[in-house]
Amino acid sequence: MKFCIAFSLLIVLIEFQEQISCFSLSIPASPGYYQDGHFVIGGLFSLRVTARDNRIKFGFNDAMAIPEAVIVNLTKNYQHMLAMFFAIEKINKDPNILFNMSLGFYLFNVDFFETKAMESSMALLSGESPLIPNYGCRPEKTDKLVAVIGGISTGISTQISRVLSLYNVPQISYAPFDVSLGTRGQLQSPYQFPVYTATLYQGIIQLLLYFTWVWVGLLVPADRRGELFIKEITEEMINHGICVAFAEKGPVFPSFGDIVWYQLLVRLTLTRVVIAFGDTHDFLTLVSLIISGATFGNIWITTSDWYTTLLAFNQNLIYTYFVGALSFSVHKDEILGFKDFQRSVHPKKYPHDIFIQRVWSILFECSHLYEHGVRKLSQCEQNVSLSTRSLNVWDMNTSPLSYKVHAAVYAIAQALHEELSLRVNGDSLDQGGLQAPLPWKLHPFLQKGKLGRNVNEENIVNQEDSTTKLDIFNYHPLQSGTKVQVKVGEFLFESNSVHCLSLNDKLINLGVYNNQIPFSNCKRSCPLGFKKTEDCWFSFCCCDCVPCPTGEITNETGMDQCFKCPEDQYPNKQRNQCLPKIIAFLSHEDPLGVVLVSVTISLTAISAMILGLFIRYRDTPIVRANNRNLSYVLLVSLMLCFFCSLTFIGQPTTVTCVLRQMIFGIVFSVAVSAILAKTFIVVMAFKTIKPGSTLQMWMVTRLSNAIVCCGSIIQVCICAVWLGTYPPFPDVDMQSEHGQIILLCNEGSTLAFYCVLGYLGFLASLSLLIAFLARRLPDTFNEAKTITFSMMVFCSVWISFIPTYLSSTGKTMVAVEIFSILASSAGLLGCMFLPKCYMILLRSGGHFRKKVFT
Repeated sequence: MKFCIAFSLLIVLIEFQEQISCFSLSIPASPGYYQDGHFVIGGLFSLRVTARDNRIKFGFNDAMAIPEAVIVNLTKNYQHMLAMFFAIEKINKDPNILFNMSLGFYLFNVDFFETKAMESSMALLSGESPLIPNYGCRPEKTDKLVAVIGGISTGISTQISRVLSLYNVPQISYAPFDVSLGTRGQLQSPYQFPVYTATLYQGIIQLLLYFTWVWVGLLVPADRRGELFIKEITEEMINHGICVAFAEKGPVFPSFGDIVWYQLLVRLTLTRVVIAFGDTHDFLTLVSLIISGATFGNIWITTSDWYTTLLAFNQNLIYTYFVGALSFSVHKDEILGFKDFQRSVHPKKYPHDIFIQRVWSILFECSHLYEHGVRKLSQCEQNVSLSTRSLNVWDMNTSPLSYKVHAAVYAIAQALHEELSLRVNGDSLDQGGLQAPLPWKLHPFLQKGKLGRNVNEENIVNQEDSTTKLDIFNYHPLQSGTKVQVKVGEFLFESNSVHCLSLNDKLINLGVYNNQIPFSNCKRSCPLGFKKTEDCWFSFCCCDCVPCPTGEITNETGMDQCFKCPEDQYPNKQRNQCLPKIIAFLSHEDPLGVVLVSVTISLTAISAMILGLFIRYRDTPIVRANNRNLSYVLLVSLMLCFFCSLTFIGQPTTVTCVLRQMIFGIVFSVAVSAILAKTFIVVMAFKTIKPGSTLQMWMVTRLSNAIVCCGSIIQVCICAVWLGTYPPFPDVDMQSEHGQIILLCNEGSTLAFYCVLGYLGFLASLSLLIAFLARRLPDTFNEAKTITFSMMVFCSVWISFIPTYLSSTGKTMVAVEIFSILASSAGLLGCMFLPKCYMILLRSGGHFRKKVFT
């Protein structure tokens, strides 16, 4: 057995030496961070990534390229180590888990180099770096090693496993699940966190169907995982009517400008939606592709949380182009107390942690110096915390990989608990001479355990859950104080037939599409309500579809053009069916009609009461002033003005269409002519008539009556010409209101209509001018001022009526005309008669003693 292990180790060392000799960069020996305990867990993490040979570029601008051998520190990945520290501290505080014994750790940074991962794995076994293979230089370290957690990618996990499997040391990988990890010749495959492939596939498919994206591309790593993903999800997509525009396997580091890079870039033009499957290490490819292909407006759907690597290069640049992407992540509860733990982290708390020195100097821009070969921080603020850092360098929320590391520590503690329990039951547990169990003895307990359970449970137990939940995140523009990833929905999965997708559309930001859902279709037939675009990319397979314009529909799939509905019909919201329009007019049952009828009746009643009051006090001087007969005529005409507005309400007929305009024009001309006659009497009474001259007063009275008759006859002639040439008639308006046929009265001759209004305006203007000139005459019973004010109100109403009437449609146009009639009539009534009513009712003394002209 020892010979087999030695021979296998020799082969591994030979390959290891070949890899080092082929590697262009020199990799210095990586020191580790060791904390003693009864049992030691090894940890291999990746805190840096190195760009080589100008292979990672951020676009066509050479100034944006990473120069040769630049090391980029992934500060966020230090949270993986903190998750391990936190878990170990909690376990060590609980005496029931390890029976008052403690866990320690031995941590290494392997970056993203498989050779460093292999080197650090050997250092874990030998206890020294540089390593001495197959020899334990520090037995106090190596004899306590019970398991190892690492690495971050499939390639790194594979190299770690090649070394650890020789000694049967348990390894828990926190990389995405890969079935190939157990088929590469290792004596013992690493333990992996479960992957919910059926849930993931169904979640992606239901999301695509939700947005009707049925023409999508697949981008996967060039390994067994990528091949399996393409095979399985393609079958499911075909079953749901979704087509694959392309399925591309991309290398991790494509050279800018080479054939592979351009092939990947061309693929992005084939569809607007691209599904990217892989982990952080796989998708260094996308750093350049996302920016170079930004003009194509791709929507990215990712299957893992791989943003941390991208942010390491240029977060603001990446998120400028990557905003709108959607990602799936297995739902995990936040680790209780982990945020508080992160706030308490400080170099003083872990003085021997060689990794926190570098991370702290980057996060807080501290300088450092070396004392006796040890890196020491200097010029750092004392009371700083990780919680004060911006999201682009540190996120207090638990990342999926940190969650896995935390769960892996508890899985190892569970295995140790069960192994120690057997010793307790067998009375063989002696802490004084205790030695850590041989690593291989933990395999039976790890194999029956379940990784990824709820780590917030106090008791370490296995939890089975038939329902799997995926959280759906959306990448938002990075702003100060806001999350770059926002949860916009979730997917619950029990089986292929029992699942539920819920999304909050208000939170989804699709970037350049301004929250308008883009189409990504590959089928020849566009759905109902849509038509094909004229510029199909592939006429035999893929055409984009756009909604029909307003007022048009398609009632069949795959139509090239939309068509309009008949005039008496309108399209529904889906624009796939014509519905009959509803007949509408200003009816008496309409709320607006009820209000207008109520106002009309009220004003008519007020006019009638004023008329009755004037008849009751007809012999009083204030009533007799300025010709009481004209007052009677004016009041009656105003009552008819109010009543004529009722002809505008109700279903239009030939009779009502003719009467409403004729009555309106003639009755208003009588009212305004009466006011003009009153104005004439005021001027004549104070300017030309001598006091006591009965003949002259009689002539003025007859002249005022003639003014009323002539003014009215002229309007009657205008209306007669209107009726004889092009009279009003019932009409329909099918265009003004969506989904309605408006019944209305067509004015017939627009010129005649405005002539009626113009003539009324002429009479009103003449009255206003004369009354304005007579405003300074003696004011005892002088109506000049009230006439002036009433005419100003009248003119203001009808001047504002014209633009309002012209800009209105349908029932609103009728309501505007009714309102103008009521407002102008009410203005005349109030200004002319309310002051007299006040004097009659409340000051019934002085006006009986005055002498006036009759």
